[in-house]
Amino acid sequence: MRIAVVSAPAERKQPPDYVKAFAKGMSMMGHHVDIIDAWTEDGMRLPGYEYITVVAEPVSFLSGKIPDRVAKVLGAGSSLLGKKSAAFVRKAGLFSSRALSNLMKAMEKEGMKVNWSDILLNSPHAEAMGKRIGA
Repeated sequence: MRIAVVSAPAERKQPPDYVKAFAKGMSMMGHHVDIIDAWTEDGMRLPGYEYITVVAEPVSFLSGKIPDRVAKVLGAGSSLLGKKSAAFVRKAGLFSSRALSNLMKAMEKEGMKVNWSDILLNSPHAEAMGKRIGA
């Protein structure tokens, strides 16, 4: 299966280690996985994937908000209506579950069907979660 992992860390930087571990877990299960950086790419390639996962971070320790860039990337990819997807947020701060809820709302606003969501604790946990995608 072709899977896109949209990496949306709180600040502009290379995809974090937990995102790479998440993608590695999916690759180990035989999937073709591409990491799409929400800060540098526009999301126009997203409709070409069978499954889309978004991995984000809350913007601050005391916030349940996700980066605004997530909505821009998802909005740029036309025809995401009905696309199967998963939402993940890295455990960072007091309101990680609120950030996960906000992420799922942003994805559902674009018509995506979120069939799995979870909070990632660290890189080994992210890799284990990646192995469960599409299983």
